Amino acid sequence: MRKSDFNYSLPPELVAQYPASPRTSSRLLHLESASGVIRDLRFTDLPSLLQAGDLLVFNDTRVIPARLLGHKDSGGRIEVLIERLLDAHRALAQVRASKSPKPGQKLMLEGDVTAVVQSRDGEFYELTFDTDKPILDILDRIGHVPLPPYIGRADETADRERYQTVYARQRGAVAAPTAGLHFDEAMLSRLKEMGVDSAFVTLHVGAGTFQPLRVDDIREHRMHAEYLRVMPDVCDQINAAKNEGRRVVAVGTTVVRALETAARDGRVNTFENETDIFIYPGYRFQIVDALLTNFHLPESTLLMLVCAFGGTGNVMNAYSHAVEQKYRFYSYGDAMFVTRSR
Repeated sequence: MRKSDFNYSLPPELVAQYPASPRTSSRLLHLESASGVIRDLRFTDLPSLLQAGDLLVFNDTRVIPARLLGHKDSGGRIEVLIERLLDAHRALAQVRASKSPKPGQKLMLEGDVTAVVQSRDGEFYELTFDTDKPILDILDRIGHVPLPPYIGRADETADRERYQTVYARQRGAVAAPTAGLHFDEAMLSRLKEMGVDSAFVTLHVGAGTFQPLRVDDIREHRMHAEYLRVMPDVCDQINAAKNEGRRVVAVGTTVVRALETAARDGRVNTFENETDIFIYPGYRFQIVDALLTNFHLPESTLLMLVCAFGGTGNVMNAYSHAVEQKYRFYSYGDAMFVTRSR
């Protein structure tokens, strides 16, 4: 299976640079995988695709302002993107510089903050921040919203709120679980009144989610690891829904990866560890019955997951339709609702 099987052509003007306003005004493409039928809807039509007893599972991670600017002590400009917090004063990060920094080198960041390079492991550096304050406090003060690389503008004040889901609680992601960006409090209330249940897992999305595949045979790809927590009460909710024949609807590919990581023999188990699960066509899903997701980059692992879920032919056909109909793509773009291919 080649990565080129998941390629498609996208005009640059269809890459959304700003989010829709209000949140629920996005478009929604409905793909019924069993038949391959496609329908053009609005996100406000989502309730018509759900029913009482459905269990919506959300990722409640919260994006941190993880992008830092500054220069090396030798003078060269740098950009730091925090990947993961190791403790209150240490972090794993990507460092963009004209010349790679060496262990022991100081990085002079905005706001008179200094970080010291401790070591390097592949594309990531371990940094220690030379301050009494926790890193999260530093990021709140001087950090920038880590907008994805395909958004060709600097972050703005509004992104601090808009590049978050309205239910974001657990701080630690450096990219948003974007399928959830379409929900507002009114939509959540409406679904609750319909009898649609909800549950929350936490998967801190890392910057590796934007890394391209560097192999042609996708089976040789190794995913980056991300922190995942699935609590016992959530397992009870999901397992009860499966036992009762009710649908489990994942809000985003991160939720699919979370639930499938924690699944054993058709049941979800408590989980708190890293996950590097890679889902591509041929994968046998255990838990998720329907998926709400945004449109993903060509040849990306996220597109491969959606193809595994809805069928490669169906999904790639839906993407062609979305391009023709000028849907808005990627993080701030429109959404798809996909039922699982049996």
